[in-house]
Amino acid sequence: MSIRQKLQGQLGFGTAPLGNMFRNIPQAEALATVDAAWEQGIRHFDTAPLYGAGLAELRLGEALAKRKREHYVLSSKVGRVILDEFEDPAARQLGEKGGVFEHGRPNKIVNDYGADATLRSIEDSLKRLKTDHLDIVYVHDVAQDFYGDGWLAQFDIARTGAFRVLDRLRNEGVIKAWGLGVNRVEPLELLLDLNEPQPDAFLLAGRYTLLDHERALQRLMPAAAKRGVDVVVGGPYSSGILAGGTHFEYQKASPEIIAKVEHIKAIAQQHGISVKAAALQFALAHPAVASVIPGASRPERIAEDQAALREQIPAVFWNAMREQNLVAADAPLPGDKE
Repeated sequence: MSIRQKLQGQLGFGTAPLGNMFRNIPQAEALATVDAAWEQGIRHFDTAPLYGAGLAELRLGEALAKRKREHYVLSSKVGRVILDEFEDPAARQLGEKGGVFEHGRPNKIVNDYGADATLRSIEDSLKRLKTDHLDIVYVHDVAQDFYGDGWLAQFDIARTGAFRVLDRLRNEGVIKAWGLGVNRVEPLELLLDLNEPQPDAFLLAGRYTLLDHERALQRLMPAAAKRGVDVVVGGPYSSGILAGGTHFEYQKASPEIIAKVEHIKAIAQQHGISVKAAALQFALAHPAVASVIPGASRPERIAEDQAALREQIPAVFWNAMREQNLVAADAPLPGDKE
């Protein structure tokens, strides 16, 4: 069974917001959001230790404890170990994400892509998630946005550590699949070029959206499709700016980005559609994409996502987007099928 089949549909749920991304989310609201996702038919849940220093995993585990494990697909990540020591969350250096989880738990986070840390990370995640297995495990953030010029050194540690451990666990049937979960295209291209254990899937956040997709189109998407590596698109709303928010790339959006979004919004209004619908359906139009996992921290957002997925978008909208250079000329579009 391919990853595409395991994901049980096109829309998943990204739990980064449940780690108190940008704001302190009440526990009841977080749990209600997961329940709303379930009631709306979502059965693909993605999380990570980094999200609030384990907070998102704890909340997801509590919310899903009443569900039968065989009824949903669960992915988490390795590369960070959460300790019982404490630090000020607001002072954490999280690469380009800055203090995005400043409202998370105070537990200290240690970056480690080695073999032993990978096994420990999985064991700790299973405890927080109250489950006995993970379906997909991604190696998290081994890229430039977290390590700058030193990212290749981190990648090499992962290559001889996490990659090989996860490949063995998949072959033993302990996990169903593994891959990389990053915000940059380069690590994914590099892994596809190596004569190393080959991944099953990539979770690519923010790099295949209406606002940023050209680099992924050039080489990554064709190479992934050729290798049979499914792409899961994270962050389809570009940190919220495409869904009515103010953030882009985990920071306040620049005037240039705001102007581009306003341009897209004007075309959408002209054709009577929502920008959120355009963002979701654009990502899913590429044949290499198996699923899209927008995040949410409020229950009502889940129904909005499902409505956006079902919304009818006329081909003339996509034609206008292409003609005004708001999407790449070679980007697959839903309107191309009409």
